[in-house]
Amino acid sequence: MAINLSKGQKVDLTKTNPGLTNIIVGLGWDVNKYDGGHDFDLDSSVFLLNGAGKCASETDFIFYNNATGANGSVVHTGDNRTGVGEGDDEQIKINLPHVPANIEKIAFTITIHDAETRSQNFGQVSNSYVRILNEANGEELIRYDLGEDFSIETAVVVGELYRHNSEWKFNAIGSGYQGGLSSLVNDYGLNA
Repeated sequence: MAINLSKGQKVDLTKTNPGLTNIIVGLGWDVNKYDGGHDFDLDSSVFLLNGAGKCASETDFIFYNNATGANGSVVHTGDNRTGVGEGDDEQIKINLPHVPANIEKIAFTITIHDAETRSQNFGQVSNSYVRILNEANGEELIRYDLGEDFSIETAVVVGELYRHNSEWKFNAIGSGYQGGLSSLVNDYGLNA
């Protein structure tokens, strides 16, 4: 049975699930309260971070146009441009034992494509969540529902996996940003 997290809560992933190697991180959302005539395209991105909380290079920024990183241990499965339908809108597959040792955190984000020109923000998004599944059997291990706490933000850091004493843990973050993807890219040490 999945552990449901609250904002700021941290939980063991590998210690409580011995033998866990391959996981799927699923991100989902619905669009509401929007009739602006433009498509509403949300994108998940992953930042592979060193001990200082920064990306060492551009290759540590994983998204639909750079789908594989960390020596193949992190794979973005593709862009869903509409968010229509049930279940995860986008997924990232991670082989935990093969994540290079210099990567101490893996941050998961959702941004709104062309948010400023389309006058879109996370106040128009509902039912956002992140969940972690055991790839071997499809069991949902962790789930974090973000709630409706956003208004003008155009990017959200939903959570992060991090190493602690050679085990992986998950931190439910749920922090909104203005400035979209470029503000995240800058915060994580890359040039937008």
